Amino acid sequence: MAMVTSTLPEAARKVAGDALQDTLVDLLGLSLIGKQAHWAIVGPRFRSIHLQLDEVVTLARTHADTVAERCAAIGVAPDGRPETIAGAFALPGPEAGWLRDTRVVQLVVDALGSAVTRLRERVAATAEPDPVTQDLLITVTGDLEKQRWMFDAENWPSDG
Repeated sequence: MAMVTSTLPEAARKVAGDALQDTLVDLLGLSLIGKQAHWAIVGPRFRSIHLQLDEVVTLARTHADTVAERCAAIGVAPDGRPETIAGAFALPGPEAGWLRDTRVVQLVVDALGSAVTRLRERVAATAEPDPVTQDLLITVTGDLEKQRWMFDAENWPSDG
C-alpha cells in the first residue's frame, strides 16, 4: 500500500496530525449531537432552534471534511470510523429521549464551549510545527465560537 508523503518533518507531522485527528473527532461528534438534538427537541422554540441546529451540523460536517483532507495532505490517514468517534469523543452530549428547548440550547453551548477550549489548545500546539494547520484550526475555532455565541444568546436572560 502506498503512503501519502508529507512536506512536513516527522515531528511536525505528528503534532499536526494529532491535532487534526482530535479535531475531526470533535467535529463529527458535534454533528451527531446537533442531529440528535434536532430530532428530539420539544418546546415553544422548537422550530427556530430545530433550524439553527442544522446550521451547526452543516458547519461541523463541512469543517470535518476540510480537517480530514488536511490530514491526508500531510500524510496522516484521517479516521472518522464510528468506533473511533465513539471511543475518543469527549464533549458533553445529550441524554436519551425528548429534550426541552432550553436544555438543547444549554447542551449546544456547553458542547461548543468544550470544543473551542480544546481547539485553542491545538491552535497553540500547532503554531510552530505547522502554521498551515494552525490557520485551519483558527478558522474552525472562530466559526464554532460564533455558533456558541448565537446559541448562548437564546437563553438570555436565564431567569426570564
